[in-house]
Amino acid sequence: MKNENKSIIIWLLSGCILVFVMVVVGGITRLTSSGLSMTDWHLLTDTLPPLSESSWQQNFEAYKQFPEYQKINKYTHFNLEDYKFIYFWEWFHRFIARILGIVFLIPFVYFLIKKKLDEPTIKKGFILLGMGALQGFFGWFMVKSGLINNPDVSHFRLALHLTFAFITFAYTLWVALDLIYPIKGNVIVPLKRIAEIAIVIVLFQIVYGGFVAGLDAGFIHNHWPLMSDGQFFHESIVLEKNTWIERFTEGKSGVQFVHRTTAYLVVVVILILFFKAKKHNLSNEQKIGLNGLVFVVGIQFLLGVLTLLYGVPLWLGVMHQAVAFFLLATTTFVLHRLSK
Repeated sequence: MKNENKSIIIWLLSGCILVFVMVVVGGITRLTSSGLSMTDWHLLTDTLPPLSESSWQQNFEAYKQFPEYQKINKYTHFNLEDYKFIYFWEWFHRFIARILGIVFLIPFVYFLIKKKLDEPTIKKGFILLGMGALQGFFGWFMVKSGLINNPDVSHFRLALHLTFAFITFAYTLWVALDLIYPIKGNVIVPLKRIAEIAIVIVLFQIVYGGFVAGLDAGFIHNHWPLMSDGQFFHESIVLEKNTWIERFTEGKSGVQFVHRTTAYLVVVVILILFFKAKKHNLSNEQKIGLNGLVFVVGIQFLLGVLTLLYGVPLWLGVMHQAVAFFLLATTTFVLHRLSK
């Protein structure tokens, strides 16, 4: 590692950690039904939560005007203390997003002024800046969908917001890896192609994880390896929607079927990559990456099964989403070391 790049690498990896924390808190926000508690967006005044009882009451009264309270919580003895709980998680999620913006922007400007960044890294930095701004828009775009008529956010917008956070994380890690390993390594084209397939399938699985979360599709068919009633392909998939596209993108049973089936595909592709790599002369980094990838995908598969069987308890749901980050990180690392 070049000494002059250490501070830049630490900056980029700090961004990765904050994206990870933000998405984990976002998972808690989703699983606690907290995402629609802040009904408006103020960049400065919402930096701190309400500091007085009157301010809390004012926010609560504003929340009462929107569909989530009008159609659901109004009939469940939902009170101010309940509101404070869900408000905290949404506020904390947005607060981390603000911190992430500061952690990225201020050092980036400093490195630019001090001319510590080479031209390729400057370009990548501006791409990351744009990705961060776009992610903020996607968050607002998602929340807005649950404040009009339907007391829940669009699962398409949720999946977009979630998946783009994962992509931002992976790209930030890739930029850091370019600096950590400035010298080109042992490029193995056949393995690189399999790794590319693996990362595409992992991202596809993350999209469907967003669909499952957005539709609450993890709370049905809590059986494994079959869905329920001894069926691999449950009959409710066909009954829920009229077309196959709708069944596999909007139906709870269909979305769960795709997500649980793709999990097998992820494992198979990674195992193919691992065993094919045995035939090649690998560097230490490539060996470590591939061993880590097999370990992480095994843990993630097990967590997915347990999350399903136990009906998505909060701690398991959060762990499953968190380990998805490690899976994407190890896949990104392996692809980088096989192609750079």
